[in-house]
Amino acid sequence: MKSMDEHSSIQRKSSAVVETYTQVQTSPHVPAGESVPDFEEKLRPVTAQEGDNAVFRAKVTGKPQPCVVWERASGTPLSDETFNFYEEFNNQHILKVKNLSMEDGDVYRCVAANVHGEAIYSVSLIVTENPALDLKKMLKKRSVEKREKKPPTEEEMLKILSGAEKKDYERICAEHGFTDFRGILKKLKEMKKKEEVEMVRVLKPLENLTAKAGTNVVFDTILELRDPNVRMQWFLGSELLRTQYSLGKYEVKQMGTKHMLCISGVGLGDTGTYALQVGDKRLTARLHVIDEPLKFLSDFKPKKVTERQTAVFEVRLSKKTNAPLIWKVKDKEVKRDEKFDVSLSEDGLTYTLKIKDVKVSDTGDYTISIGDLTATVPLFIQRIPIKFCSYLKNTRVQERGKARLECELTSKDVHIRWFKDGSDITASRRYVFVHEGKRAEAVIEDCELTDAGEYSIVCTQDNDTHEYFSTAILTVDERFASVISGMSDAQCPTGSSAELCVVLDDEKVDGIWLKDGIEISEQSEVQVVKQGAVHKLLFSSVTDAHEGKYTFKAKGAESEAVLSIADPPEIDSSVLDVLGAQPVTVKAGQTATIKIPFKGKPPPKVTWYKDGVEVMEDERTKMERSADGTTLVLTRCVREDSGAVMLRLKSDCGTAVANMHLDVIDRPKPPQGKVEFLETSRKCIKMKWKAPRDNGGKQVTSFLIERRPAGKKSWDRVGEVNSSSTVFSDEEVSEGEAYQYRIRAVNEEGTSEALETEDVRAGEPIEPPGVVSQPQVSNVTKETMTVSWTPPGDDGGAPVLGYILERRKKGSNMWLQLNKELITDSKFTVGGLVEGAEYEFRVTSVNRAGAGNPSTISTSVQAKDPIRAPGLVRNLFVSDSSYSSISLRWSAPETGDEPSGYILEIRPENSKDWTKVSKVPVASASFTVAGLQERMKYFFRIRAVNEGGVGESVEMSKGVLAMPPPVSPRFELDAKLRSQVVVRAGTALCLRLSFFASPPPLVTWFKDGLPTTGREAVIKGNNHSQLLVSSAIRSDSGVYRVHLKNEFGEAHYDVNVRVTDFPRPPKSLRLVEEVPGTVTLHWDHTPDLADDEEGAHYVILKRDTSTTSWFTVAERVFSKKYTVTGLLPGRKYYFRVLAQNFIGCSDPLDSKEPYFIPKEKESVRGLNLKQSTVRSRQVKPSFLLPLKDHAVRRGNDCTMSCAYQGMPTPQACWFKGESKISNCTRFWQSTANGVCTLVIPTCAAKDEGLYTLVLENPLGEARCSCNLVIFDKDDRVLESLDNPTNKEKLIL
Repeated sequence: MKSMDEHSSIQRKSSAVVETYTQVQTSPHVPAGESVPDFEEKLRPVTAQEGDNAVFRAKVTGKPQPCVVWERASGTPLSDETFNFYEEFNNQHILKVKNLSMEDGDVYRCVAANVHGEAIYSVSLIVTENPALDLKKMLKKRSVEKREKKPPTEEEMLKILSGAEKKDYERICAEHGFTDFRGILKKLKEMKKKEEVEMVRVLKPLENLTAKAGTNVVFDTILELRDPNVRMQWFLGSELLRTQYSLGKYEVKQMGTKHMLCISGVGLGDTGTYALQVGDKRLTARLHVIDEPLKFLSDFKPKKVTERQTAVFEVRLSKKTNAPLIWKVKDKEVKRDEKFDVSLSEDGLTYTLKIKDVKVSDTGDYTISIGDLTATVPLFIQRIPIKFCSYLKNTRVQERGKARLECELTSKDVHIRWFKDGSDITASRRYVFVHEGKRAEAVIEDCELTDAGEYSIVCTQDNDTHEYFSTAILTVDERFASVISGMSDAQCPTGSSAELCVVLDDEKVDGIWLKDGIEISEQSEVQVVKQGAVHKLLFSSVTDAHEGKYTFKAKGAESEAVLSIADPPEIDSSVLDVLGAQPVTVKAGQTATIKIPFKGKPPPKVTWYKDGVEVMEDERTKMERSADGTTLVLTRCVREDSGAVMLRLKSDCGTAVANMHLDVIDRPKPPQGKVEFLETSRKCIKMKWKAPRDNGGKQVTSFLIERRPAGKKSWDRVGEVNSSSTVFSDEEVSEGEAYQYRIRAVNEEGTSEALETEDVRAGEPIEPPGVVSQPQVSNVTKETMTVSWTPPGDDGGAPVLGYILERRKKGSNMWLQLNKELITDSKFTVGGLVEGAEYEFRVTSVNRAGAGNPSTISTSVQAKDPIRAPGLVRNLFVSDSSYSSISLRWSAPETGDEPSGYILEIRPENSKDWTKVSKVPVASASFTVAGLQERMKYFFRIRAVNEGGVGESVEMSKGVLAMPPPVSPRFELDAKLRSQVVVRAGTALCLRLSFFASPPPLVTWFKDGLPTTGREAVIKGNNHSQLLVSSAIRSDSGVYRVHLKNEFGEAHYDVNVRVTDFPRPPKSLRLVEEVPGTVTLHWDHTPDLADDEEGAHYVILKRDTSTTSWFTVAERVFSKKYTVTGLLPGRKYYFRVLAQNFIGCSDPLDSKEPYFIPKEKESVRGLNLKQSTVRSRQVKPSFLLPLKDHAVRRGNDCTMSCAYQGMPTPQACWFKGESKISNCTRFWQSTANGVCTLVIPTCAAKDEGLYTLVLENPLGEARCSCNLVIFDKDDRVLESLDNPTNKEKLIL
C-alpha cells in the first residue's frame, strides 16, 4: 500500500490538463495517394471521479491503414479495467477505463503508425476524489492496518524506490522492513541505466542549412523526452554556446516537443558544425554561410535640414572593408574641421558625416566614394521661418484723412510686397511705402472711400518658397449730407419743358441722378445742373421716353419723384363723322363689333352706354381695351339690342364722347292681340287682327293664314292677305265642324311667330258622345270571353252610331281594335285568346261628330277555365314567439286549386271579434304578428284564398301566450371567465356571468355553499349577473356559485376564487445530518403553500459564518424538506428557508444556531508499515438514503435522488412502471459520488406513476421505488405525501 505522500504526488501530477500532438514523417518521399498518419477527430482531456468510467475516442486517417496503440506516458501498463477496441460503424478507436481509481490518473497517448511515419496525440486523465467512497477507503485502510505487516519483495521495492529521491532510500527501506539495502541500490542503478537508454527519442533530427551572410537561421529538432528535466546543451564544433552571454546572437527556444536554436545575422565565422547534446544522445548538423559582394545598404534620399541646424549623412555597407571612404561636395573633398565631422561605427559598417550650423551656401550634392562604389545625396537647406514682432492693425480714418499701416519683422533680409483686396499695389503711386531695417510701413494721403479695404503685407526670403503675411482692415468713414428741399411728382403735356430740383445742406457733396434705377447720362433734351448745394435736372421737351421714376442720391441723402405726361383723351374727328352719318346695322344672331381708336395720357377710363344705361359685360357682351383704342363686341344679336350707343372717355385731364346708333334687323313680331271673329256661319268664318308691334326693322309685306280641325295636329294654309289689310274670310268650312286658325306676319327677313285663335265652330255645335261604363267580363274560358257595357248617358247632340271595342295584354301599351264595323249591341264575345294570358278591355262610342273618349279600362282577366276554391290549410303551428310578437307557419291545402294567398285572423282571449292581421292576403306560408301585449293569450285562424273563392277556416285548438318559448336556464360563458380566479389582496374581485332563460330566472349567489353575507355587491339583470368585492381580503377566498332557477329548470356555475398575498413564512426549521458532509432541512409547511397558490414554492439559502452574504442553494422546492450538499468540512453554516409565490417572498425562516460540518478523520501517517497485497472489499448494493415520494405541479421539473453503496460500483437502471427509461432522451440521469439522480423536465400528466431504481453488481441487486403525483395549479392536494401508507391522490 502506498503512503499518503506518494498518493498526493500522484494526484498532483495528474491534476494538470495536458493535450499535445506530434507527427513525424520517416519516409523521404510519400507516393501519391498515400499519406502519413493523422488524427481526423482529436482526443479530449477527461476529468472524472473515482468509481466512474472514462472513455477516449480517436478517429485516425492514413494510407496504408495505420496501426493504433494506446499507452500511458508514465510507462505504467494499462490497468485490468482498461479496454481498447475499434468501432467500424463510425471508424473510431476507443479506450475505455472502468471503475476509475486515483492510480489511473496519468497522460494517455494514442500512437498511430504506418510505413511513412507516425502521429502521437497525448491527453490527460484527471481522477478526483469521490466523497461517497471516503468511508469505504477509511474502513479499507483500517482493515489493512490490522493485518500482519509483510516485507515487500525485491521487485516491489524497486518500484517503490524508483519514484523517490536518493536521500530517502534508506528511510523507505526501513519503513517497509527491507534489509538488503546495498543489493537493492545496485539493482536500482542497473534498472535506471536501462531506462535512460530510452529517455530520449528523436522524432525529427537536425538538418544541414545553407544561408546568406547577415540573415537569420534556425536549427530545429523534434524530441520525445521521458524526463522533461533532462539537460540539453548546444555546441559549435567542440565549443559550448553560451547563449546568455551572446548579446542576442544565439537564442534557444522550445515549442512543445520542438527544440530550436536561433542564430541572428550569420557571418562567415558562423560556418561550422552545430550539435545538440541531450543526455547521452548527440544530434549534429552543419551550417554553410555564403558571402556576398560589397554594396550600399542605405537608401540615399534627398535630405532637408533647417537653417543653423546640423545635417547628418549615414552610409551603411553590406560588410566591412579596408578601402577608405571619401566625401565630396562641389568637387571638393570634405576634410574634418570645425564645420565637418566624419566618423565610423564600432561594427565598421556605418560611416557618418555631420555638417554643423548649415547655411544656404551649404546646399549642393554630396558624393560618397569607396572602392568602385559611388553614390550622391542632395542637401537642401530649409530657411528659418519669418515671424512678425508686431502685426498690421485695423485702422479707421475719416474721408480725406491720412492713414498709416505698419509692422515689424524678425529679419531685415526680406522681400516685401503690399496687397489691397488681393491686388498687388507695390508699384502704385497712390501709396507711400517705407522699409527701414526690420520695420515696414504704408502711408495713404487724402483717403477716399475707395481706399477702404483689406491690406496685406507679404514677406519672402531666398531659398524659401513660403510666404509670410499679415493683414489689416482700413475703414474710411464717409461724410453724409441731408436733403433740405426734395423733389415732388410732376405732370406736364407732351412737348413742354420740366424741371426737377433738390437742395442739400453741403455744397461739397456730389450726387447722381437715376431714372427707374438706371444712372442718367447727358442727353440733348436732358441737362444735369449743379449750382452749389442745388442740384437740378432740366427737360427741354418732354416726350414719352422721359416718363418714369427719378431718384437723386448723394452720400446718404436721397430724394424721389415721378415725372408723367398728362394729355386729355381725344377721338379722331373722321371716326366721329362716320359714326354720326349712318347707324351700325347687323342681322339678328350675328356679332356686332364697334371699334373706336383714341389718344390720351394717362389712359382714360372707358365706359359704354346703351340707351343711357351703362353696358356691363356678360356672356354675350365683351368690352376690349388696348393702349390706343377700345372695342364693344355683341355676340348673337337680338332685335332688342337696337338703340343709341355712346362711348365716354374720362381722365384727370379731360373727357371725350362718341355717339352712334345700333340697328339689329330680324323677323317681325307676331300680329297683336286676340283675333276677333266677325262671322261664324255654316258657310263662312270671318276674322280680324291687329298689325305686329315690331316689324323687325323691315316693312311687313303680307299675312299668312292657316287652320286645322279641332283636335288635329296638322295645319293647312287657307290664304294670304296684303300687309295693308288685317281681315280674312274662310268660306270653305263644314257645318258644325270646329276649327282653329293661326296668323303669321311676313317681311324680307322671314315669317314671324304665329298668333293662334281659339276653336271656332261653323254653325251650331255637335259633340262626340260621352263615355260608356267600365266594361264587364263574363263567361271566361281559355279561348273566349264576353265583354258587356252600358251606353253613354250623353250622345253629344247626335245619335250614337255604334261602339269600338279594343283589348291589350296586361302590362302592354298597345291597344288592338277587335271590330272592323261599329258594334251596335252593348256586348260582344271575344275569341282567339291565348290560354294563360291576362287581357284588359275598353269601349269607345261613336256619333256623327266622331268618337268619344274611351271608357275606363276593365279589370284584367286571365284566359283560362274556371278555378276551384282552395281547401283547408294544414299544420298551423307557432314557430317562435317573444313578448311582443308571435311567428306562425302552416302548410298549403291538399284539396282545391293552388291558393294565391291566406287570410290570417287573430282574436285576443278577452275578445270575441276576429281581426285580419294584414289588409291583403299573406302570400307566403309564414307570418309574424307584431305589436302584441306581453303575456296575453291569443287565438288564430286561417283560410286559403284564390280567384276561385275563399276556403274554409282552420282555427288553432289552443291559445298562444305572447312570450318567448320556455327555456331552462343555461350559462353563456366567454373566454375571459375562468373557473379558477386568483386575485391579489386589496384589489377588486369582479365575477360577471351571462346566461339565457325564458322566463327570466331567479338569480342567487352562494359562497362556500352559503348565501352571500352582503359584503359583496350583486347586480342582477335579465341575461347577466355580477358580483363585486371592492377590496378583496384573504377571507374572500372560496367557491362562489351562481344559481339560476325558473319554471322550466335550474342551473349553477362555480368559480373557485383565491385571494392571495405575500406568502406567510414556514415554521419550525430543523437541521439533521443524514449523510456525512450534507445537511437535511425539515420545516412545517406555510398555510399558503398548502392552499397551493399559483407558483408557490420554497427557496433554500445558506451562509458561511465567515461572510454576511447569502447564497441560493435551491429554488422551486415544493416539499417540506431538502438536503444541502457541497458543504466544506470544518465550516459553520446558517440556513434560511423562504416561501415564494408570483407576488413575492415571505419573511425568512433562519436557523437559530450555525451548523458545524465536521472534518474527515486524518489517515495515520508516519508509521513504518510493511507493504502487503490486500484484496479490495466487495459489497452488495444497498441504499443509504432511499427515494422519497414527490408531488410536482404540471410544467415544473422533478428531481429524484438517493444515496447508495456497493463495490464494485453497481450499474444503475431506472424504470417507470414496467418500462425501462434509462436510455430515454426525455429523462436526465446521473450516477456520481454514491448518489443516483433522475431529473424529469417539464412534468406532464403522462409522467405520473411509480418510478423504480435498480442497482446491480456481481454480488446482487437492490431496488427502491417512489410515487410521482402531478397536479394542476387549480388542484388542491389534501393528503400528505410523506405518509408512506397513503399513496393515492385526492384532488378537488
